[in-house]
Parts: sequence; structure tokens; C-alpha cells
Amino acid sequence: MRFGECPAGSKQVSDTRDSNQGRFVSAQAVAELAGVSRSAVSRAFTPGASIAPATRARVREAAAALGYQVNDLARGLLANRSRLVGLVTSDADTPFRAQMISALSYALIERSNVPAIINIGPTAEDVANASRQLLRYRAEATIFLSGSPPASLVELTRRNGQPLILVDRAETGLDSVHCDDRDGAQQAFEALRMAGASRFAVINRANPSPSFSAREHAFVEFAAASRFETKIVRVGRADYDGGKEAAQQLLASGQAPDAVFCVNDLMAFGTLDHIRGAGLRVPDDVSVIGFDDVPVAAWSSYRLTTLRQDPRRIAREVVSILDRRLADPDLPPISVYFPVELVVRETVRARS
Repeated sequence: MRFGECPAGSKQVSDTRDSNQGRFVSAQAVAELAGVSRSAVSRAFTPGASIAPATRARVREAAAALGYQVNDLARGLLANRSRLVGLVTSDADTPFRAQMISALSYALIERSNVPAIINIGPTAEDVANASRQLLRYRAEATIFLSGSPPASLVELTRRNGQPLILVDRAETGLDSVHCDDRDGAQQAFEALRMAGASRFAVINRANPSPSFSAREHAFVEFAAASRFETKIVRVGRADYDGGKEAAQQLLASGQAPDAVFCVNDLMAFGTLDHIRGAGLRVPDDVSVIGFDDVPVAAWSSYRLTTLRQDPRRIAREVVSILDRRLADPDLPPISVYFPVELVVRETVRARS
């Protein structure tokens, strides 16, 4: 039979497709149209498989005519590797988190993975449920941008050969990629001290993440080493409204600080707007430094001095760890620190 002629049973194939509109075209339908076996269809789409060039061409022509797409998920499950990589996060709509998800998704797609983003709630059970779900779908790996899985699930994923990688936090026994929060806090303190500040404050959230805690504690430590006290204000959320609320508390306390370090840029934006709305000048009366360098930080309405993290660099490091871990599951835990850069704009006084 030449391709293009009506093979025996072709009417049946057509009828089957008509009666199953809305379903994916099956490999069996391609096999029937091309006049080959089901296994020949599989070989035609498997690199390096043994199949005659003419047969491969006939199968691919039939596949194109039907709109057939290879079921990579099924293939991956048969090979016990789905190519799915879970990205577990919370607050996915915040600027820096959105940048991280975008950078990781791009890096994983370049690696021929399929990112599966799970936006979770704040509880440990939310983290555990996401981890279990990705195990059930045979995800090749799970990357945690928020939270850490419980020890029981860490052991379960290890037994199933699924790597876990933490971003922006470190935990004993797990692979991780995170910025040098301590160095960033030191850079922030030194910039404010050199600007002549003497009344310092840190704005954070209640129940902070490990990275937020590290930034706060390091800043307070460096200030204390220079014999300065630091006022700490913690609020419910690490967002714009949280920054405004914290700034309101600072100004209502009687003596306003002349330097404020916010653990992320979102809180810094709220802080800036409240300080300016209260009639104080930035940076003449109060200097403000953020952390992350999200795109809004460069806007003319803020021109925020901040510490820059590079999401694309983080993503490259995560993919590198994933490759190493899959190549050698018995490697000791890999922990990668990367530096942050002080980006000087217009919210810190010139050095006195």
C-alpha cells in the first residue's frame, strides 16, 4: 500500500476519530493509517531506534496527517522518569518570586524538563501535600522555593530517587542554592553607617523565612559590633502593606530612625511611601535599603538602593546541582552560596 491510498480499515480509523473528538490521537490510529505495527510507531519517534528510513517517513507522514503527538509523559513513566520537575512555592505573584519561577522554568525547559508549579499555603502540611503529589506523578525532582519538606518525606523521596533542592534557604542534608544573606546585611549596614546614620531599624515579618531571619540577625549583629542599637519591627506580611504598617509603627514610636533596612524590596516600597507621606525626606531625613532588586526598584518613583540577587544565576546553579545529583545520587549534600551586589540609587544619603 502506498501512503495516500485508503488502507484496509481506514474507514474504521476515521469513524473512531470522529466518535472520539476531544481525545488525543493514539499511536494505534497512526499505526493503522500508516499500515505498520504499533511498535513501529514507537520506534519511529525514538532517537537511535532500529527502523527502516522509508517506514519512519511513512509513520511520520501519517502522524502529521492525524495531528499525533508523542506521549512523553507515558514514555517517562515507563522509564520511571516523567521529565516533570516540581516548583513548590508560595506567594507566586510577588515580584521576586515571579522572577525566580520564570528563570527556573526557562532553565528547566532548556534541559527538556516540564516545570510543574504548585503554589502552596503557609503550613507544613501544604508543603508535605505538594511533595507527596509530585512523588505520585513521578517527578524527576522537586525544587522548593518556599518551605522545607518534613524529614519523613525527605527520606521517602530519597528511597524513590527523587532529588530535592532548596532555594533561598539551607538545611542540613539537603542540596541548596542561596544568596549570602549575611554579606548582604553587612553591605547594607556599612552603606548606612557611612552615610552618617546612627538610629537604625530593621523591618521584617513575623514568623520570617530563614533568609529573612538571617538578614535581620546579621544586620543587628554588625550594628552591635559598631556599638549601635537596632529597632526591630515585625509585621504580619512581607509585602507593600506590611512595609507601610511597619513604617507607621516606627514613626509613631517617638524618635524616628534615620536608617531603615527592609528584608525585601516590597516592604521597602511601602516604607518609602509612608515615610514620604508623613512629610519626611528620603534620603535626607531617613535612608532606606531593600533586598532583591526587583524591577520596580529602578522606577523613578522609588529609585531604591537595594541588594541584588540574580534569578538567572540561581536557576543555572539549581540545574547544575540537579544534573550532578542525578548523575551521582550518593554525592554529599551540595550547598551553593552566591554573592549579592549593592545597587546604589537614591534612597541612601551620600557618604558624609
